[in-house]
Amino acid sequence: MSWFQKTVNLRSKSRGCHLITREIEKQVPEIEEYEIGMANIFLQHTSASLCLNENADPDVRVDMEMALNKIVPENLPYVHTDEGPDDMPGHVKCALVGASLNIPITKGKLNLGTWQG
Repeated sequence: MSWFQKTVNLRSKSRGCHLITREIEKQVPEIEEYEIGMANIFLQHTSASLCLNENADPDVRVDMEMALNKIVPENLPYVHTDEGPDDMPGHVKCALVGASLNIPITKGKLNLGTWQG
């Protein structure tokens, strides 16, 4: 049994829902060496989060952003405001959505569903 750990740096992104699957795959080609395994993707950021969702229709990302902003609006009377109006909502979204994913590895690839990313 073998284990592998690597830190990946993602491109900076504006607020919103973004696909990062290809960035992860490009920066971690070592996944191809595993016939079977589990990839734990952990985001070291306190106001961003990770989730699996549809990756084919970009409207899904637009709708996810809209829904998350409705669930966690910027205009609540937050006390922590030092880093801007979107920072505390980002912390709340991270707490709700999460900062890590476990994705199976099968035959050297992330074993995602047909439309998952």
